[in-house]
Amino acid sequence: MRPRIVATAVLAALILIAAPAQAQEEEEEEENLIINVVLPLSLAFIMFSLGLGLTIEDFTLVFREPKAFAIGLTNQMIVLPIIGFGIATLADLDGELAVGMMILACCPGGVTSNILTKLANGDTALSISYTAVVSVVTVVTLPLIVGFSLDHFGVAGDDFDILSLGMKVFVLTTAPVLIGMAVKSYLPDTAERMEKGVNTAAAVLFVIIVLAAIASEWSTLMDNIGTLGPAVVALNVLMLTIGFQSAKLLNLETIKATTVSIESGIQNATVGVTIGGLVLAAPDGGLSTLSLPSGVYGVLMYLVISPFIYWRVNSSEA
Repeated sequence: MRPRIVATAVLAALILIAAPAQAQEEEEEEENLIINVVLPLSLAFIMFSLGLGLTIEDFTLVFREPKAFAIGLTNQMIVLPIIGFGIATLADLDGELAVGMMILACCPGGVTSNILTKLANGDTALSISYTAVVSVVTVVTLPLIVGFSLDHFGVAGDDFDILSLGMKVFVLTTAPVLIGMAVKSYLPDTAERMEKGVNTAAAVLFVIIVLAAIASEWSTLMDNIGTLGPAVVALNVLMLTIGFQSAKLLNLETIKATTVSIESGIQNATVGVTIGGLVLAAPDGGLSTLSLPSGVYGVLMYLVISPFIYWRVNSSEA
């Protein structure tokens, strides 16, 4: 019974913290329940599942592995947005798709990168630490880069405000992670019993969100598939390559280079889809065009990362 009580309390807390972030200024007539409530709550739940697997110890690895951490953080916080900007510009993506690409390039790795690191025989503890720290830092970096992108690519957001978006990112990503960590810290047995079911639900929600983003903007996708598809794949391939090669160039051992590569090249598509909707709502009440690059990425990244994992696993066994 206790896990159910805790799960109910957590869900109630996520509703309380996520609801204010979704209050639209003057949209009295048609509030889209899925976009304004279900999607943000799904993201909060997914981030809660991440927190359920974290401890304070995961944040201290930055001091014990400063070199590996500095390389990965530089790739993800600086190199990734620059590469994303370059691809969006060279591919001549439409304004909203270009901003969507930049949103994707600002997203942390999330649980997905931790799982893929484990599959590729990388350093899972280091991967979890990256995710923990970057998920917090993103609260500052994502609004700043999105603000620049909206201005540069000539896209008008819905009364865009950097501070407001930063608060929403905190409420929907960092706060649920902290709640999950609190449950794990104060109720470890309950957290252990909840974790498997919560992670399964989070995985299902991830798939639904990605597919919904693609389905709702299907016509836009078809009109731009010749540029958006290659652009998303290029971002994925380039960052996986840069991540691995930069780590090896700076003499990191292969297991850590694998982790740096995946953390540099794998982003949390759910965050991108949700933030896209927060920045610019779709006129028809569906998911925003800004969410489309993240939705496409959420599918294609598995096709790109699979050969990399196969290579790493075979290399480890050789």
